[in-house]
Amino acid sequence: MTSIFTRTTIRSFELGLLYKDGEFVRVLEPGIHRVFDVFGRVHVDVVSTRAPWLEREDLDVILKSGALDGRVEVFDLADHERALAWVDGRFDRVLKPGLHAAFTGYRKVAVETVDAREVLLRHADLKTIVDATEYYDEEPIGLSVEEGWVVLMIVDGEHRQTLGPGAYAYWGDVGTVRMQHVDIRETTLDVAGQELMTADRVTLRLNAVVVYAVTDAPMATKGVVDYKQALYREAQLALRAVVGGRDLDALLGEKDAVASALLDGLRERARAFGVEVRSLGIRDVILPGEMKDLLNKVTEAKKAAEAAVITRREETAAMRSQANTAKLLEANPTLMRLRELEVLEKVTEKANLTVVLGGDKSLADKIVHLL
Repeated sequence: MTSIFTRTTIRSFELGLLYKDGEFVRVLEPGIHRVFDVFGRVHVDVVSTRAPWLEREDLDVILKSGALDGRVEVFDLADHERALAWVDGRFDRVLKPGLHAAFTGYRKVAVETVDAREVLLRHADLKTIVDATEYYDEEPIGLSVEEGWVVLMIVDGEHRQTLGPGAYAYWGDVGTVRMQHVDIRETTLDVAGQELMTADRVTLRLNAVVVYAVTDAPMATKGVVDYKQALYREAQLALRAVVGGRDLDALLGEKDAVASALLDGLRERARAFGVEVRSLGIRDVILPGEMKDLLNKVTEAKKAAEAAVITRREETAAMRSQANTAKLLEANPTLMRLRELEVLEKVTEKANLTVVLGGDKSLADKIVHLL
């Protein structure tokens, strides 16, 4: 014979939720319950109060009935709110907008409510929270910014904040949130193979190197589509302006002055989109083949002329020295005799001669007669 009573045993740490025709009726206390049920329209859901949370689709109905007053703590979060839940001193979960209920009997539940409209989550136990939520692929989202980088936090298309190196976490579901990484380290940009024409209409190719760094990240990303391409374009324009205003000789002979003029012009242009140009150097100046041969011939002719001038200068100096020596010898007989002895010494060193001095003739005349 089919029983018209449903028997339910509820242990000391449990509660029974009695439903009839799918509607919540009341709470059953611990013990043995026999519920009259002729047509199978009644059922009892047993829940454990040792679990920290009461999770039911009809939680709002149960709480509104007042049947759990004094047994649970209720948290009602608005759309812009999130809550960090800790159970027995350990992080448990993030509560999203809506209604939540925690049993107050066996477990110690602590809840911290935060405003997600601030986007960034600031908390002393940030790593613990991020590690736990990343495991379940939930928010908040962890973000790490390395040295030499900054991150632009853009919310609903508006730059909200610039984040320096460090660890962060943010709520990604409070709007359209985008985190843009920007490298602010010193960087080198090669401006290669620019064909330019000098003031005297000589076409050449020039390679330059630019050292720069981003100093205003929001401006660098907002003012231009790509600040690297913008800097490259401005460097090309600066090269054309400076090279086009000088002839070839000035360009080749004043490379430092040309680089300085380029640097001044490029710095002003780059500053407009948040980039600081630290230095600029001209690496190579490549001339056409025929112009290179012509310059080599000109250089060779200049060097030959310089060599001829030096040779003539030395010959003149030597002749002037000989004339001065002759005047000294003519004016001083004793000095002349010493000079003759020096000559005689050099002659006897290289020949087997016996020299006998005497008479009225000079030493020079005797040596000439002897030879």
